Amino acid sequence: MRSGLRVLLGLTTAAALGLGLPAAASASASVPASVSTSGAAAGTATAAERWEWGPTASTDFKGWASGEIRTTRSGLRISGDVYDGGGARTCTWLKIKWLTDRGKWRTATYKNCSQSRTRSFRINAGYMLTSSAKVCRGTSARVTGKCSHWEGVWSQGG
Repeated sequence: MRSGLRVLLGLTTAAALGLGLPAAASASASVPASVSTSGAAAGTATAAERWEWGPTASTDFKGWASGEIRTTRSGLRISGDVYDGGGARTCTWLKIKWLTDRGKWRTATYKNCSQSRTRSFRINAGYMLTSSAKVCRGTSARVTGKCSHWEGVWSQGG
């Protein structure tokens, strides 16, 4: 069985080299899709990891949010969009909470009252252990209800 795998791996490498593909391309085939590289040459650039989350919707499904988490030099960055889908004089609210590496809970709240445009947000969360998001409906002044449950957005170690 092992010798068969060696032959198959050797044939795959030979075929990749025979087609003129660089060796780095065949080696990067085993990299997960959630990992992306920045820069022109993958061999010289550092890998920036990226995780997508959402969509998370309010209980009436008239507001939702989605986004991604990226690694930065100073920790992690949570970013994304808040969508408002319905009703006059209503808004969609997004609450995000995260636990820092020092054991403190931090929160951020964003609202979108425009049905024609999305609201982008970006949070420099630093080195965090876990994060969760909740989408609610409300007025332009406060949350009035119809909140989703806290959905886990990211957690250290999976």
